[in-house]
Amino acid sequence: MSFWTYILRCSDGRFYVGHTDDLEKRVAEHQSGVFEGFTHSRRPVELVWSEYFQTRYEALEIERKLKGWSRAKKQALIDGDWKAVSTLAARPTPVLRDAASTSSAAPQDKRIFSNSVRPEDGLSEGAAAAQGPSRRTPPPIIVLVRPQLAENIGKAARAMLNFGLTELRLVSPRDGWPNPDAGPAAAGADALIANAQVYDSVSAAVADCAHVYATTVRKRGVTKPVVDAAEAASEIRAATTRSAILFGPERAGLETDDVAIARAILTIPVNPAFSSLNLAQAVILVAYEWSRGETLAQPTKVDDEPPASQFDLDGMIEQFDSLIDAAGFYFPPPKVPSMRRNVRSILTKPGWTTPEIRTIRGILSALQFPRSSKRSNS
Repeated sequence: MSFWTYILRCSDGRFYVGHTDDLEKRVAEHQSGVFEGFTHSRRPVELVWSEYFQTRYEALEIERKLKGWSRAKKQALIDGDWKAVSTLAARPTPVLRDAASTSSAAPQDKRIFSNSVRPEDGLSEGAAAAQGPSRRTPPPIIVLVRPQLAENIGKAARAMLNFGLTELRLVSPRDGWPNPDAGPAAAGADALIANAQVYDSVSAAVADCAHVYATTVRKRGVTKPVVDAAEAASEIRAATTRSAILFGPERAGLETDDVAIARAILTIPVNPAFSSLNLAQAVILVAYEWSRGETLAQPTKVDDEPPASQFDLDGMIEQFDSLIDAAGFYFPPPKVPSMRRNVRSILTKPGWTTPEIRTIRGILSALQFPRSSKRSNS
């Protein structure tokens, strides 16, 4: 099943963003006024942009992204004007969002701020942050050789930016460039898409690079050093000149002549019975290995609570022992000593912290003295 994210232009010039699993039917419903919401009083409406995805989650995520775009930025997407998209993403001034579908995550009439762009490099704040501190060695350039689908270019860009890679080069993309189908799949990596450079040959794309790696699972008749992604990342980081990593077309990967240009072959260990990574997956694995040596966002680490004192632990065990003894757990009498040892052994295994012991003792007290009993005795 396919899911669609779409944009409608209403009669008053405003835009409506939604997603559906039946595009033709949904557009007809908007046209006929079945929905009582935003489009009902703004008919006729016109479908001006749509994109399909394999899962509803992907379609919904793109819908939410587009809802945060200004009207001008949506129009740039519809026109396929990626230079304008990048320029509009740079504006720090508030812009007005248009209408949402009924699945909207936020009201559409709220004002939001678009990401700023650093003038010196044309990157969004997210891309600039992903670059980390300045370094002598620039990050590797990702070169997609004869990519077939613009959506895959967008997904590769999204993978790159997540791990701090910001320079994308394309060699003879099949469907031309720029291509509006790449934008939604990039899921926010708009500046990276807008700044992608296009070349007619692999040689031209890597002419300024001293270290070139060709990603392939086959040597394709050429004899070159073979490294994995981690080794390649270490070599690139140790170098002082530019490096590039080549990725081949989705259908069959790099050709022998492409691999011959590289200095080394970069391979990713996979299941020999099923070696089928898609383009974005291959890019993200390589980008991740590069990022391990960078300073990127990390979840905040929280220090573990110190273990409780033996005094606190003994108090909990005594309370527990008293409670289950009163309930008649310890039976028959000859087995009581070993049963008590087993109970103690169980309760000393978790490595309780002081707050955890307080919680457990509170539970035991509640079991021993239920609130209803306390109220009836008062």
